[in-house]
Amino acid sequence: MLLVLPFIVPNSFYLDLAIRMAINAVIVLGLNLLIGFAGQISLGHAGFLGIGAYASAVLPTHFGWHPLLAMGAGAAATGVLAALVARPIFKLKGNYLAMATLGLGIIINIALRNEAQWTGGPDGMPVPAMGLFGFELTSDKQWYWVVAALLTVSVWASLNLIDSPFGRALRALHGSEVASRVVGVDVVRYKVAIFVMSAVFASLMGSVTAHYVGFVTPNLADFFHSIELVTMVVIGGMASVYGSLIGAVLLTALPQALATFEGWETVAFGAILMVCMIFLPKGLVPTLAAKFGKGE
Repeated sequence: MLLVLPFIVPNSFYLDLAIRMAINAVIVLGLNLLIGFAGQISLGHAGFLGIGAYASAVLPTHFGWHPLLAMGAGAAATGVLAALVARPIFKLKGNYLAMATLGLGIIINIALRNEAQWTGGPDGMPVPAMGLFGFELTSDKQWYWVVAALLTVSVWASLNLIDSPFGRALRALHGSEVASRVVGVDVVRYKVAIFVMSAVFASLMGSVTAHYVGFVTPNLADFFHSIELVTMVVIGGMASVYGSLIGAVLLTALPQALATFEGWETVAFGAILMVCMIFLPKGLVPTLAAKFGKGE
């Protein structure tokens, strides 16, 4: 399907939508590893997108860095920050953990919004074009192949990860941290590792988003974007790789489909989400898999 999609979409609007779906799918895959498989909530994940996006904007614009180097630097900075905050944050549980991750995301958003000299403040800033192997990515079709490749690699990596000893350890600590400790699982180390991995997923796709759109604003890192990402995980199905894909596709397309309800899009969006949570509490893919047969 990924191979033929660029040739069958009727116009550039749908190709742009497909690109955004793929970007969100990669982010949600990483977030689902954290929330669905490891059982650790994050309500500030959009902050990591912001770090990656602004690294790809600020470093090439103000310091002349190559976009790929800037993307790597953003991912590295995100990984270091996530590792530093993960240990104290993951001593918390439940609502306290949710509030701590929410606070982290808000701090990042405020920093990006208030630092006008380097980031353009609330107005944002332009992002230079991405260059690969001497060619600049300028068309939607070029970007489609890039994000399709990233999505394919991410799905493959996620499926292999959850079937590895690392993935089994994540499932164990999700089931019971006490039991995991008893059998020798280093709970803190695994929590930190999956948090860092999920944050780096987000940072890299934040950079991709920035270069694709050509402009970045602090809205990319705001609280509401974090909630959208968590909702994609929940609607598609927690602890389901394919649920991540379905959730990202549906919730990226849904606002476009509801655009005809002028002034009522948000109400309709909320009503649909409420119905899904009432009738599909485990998410779409796990519920359908349980009803019609087993699936990943």
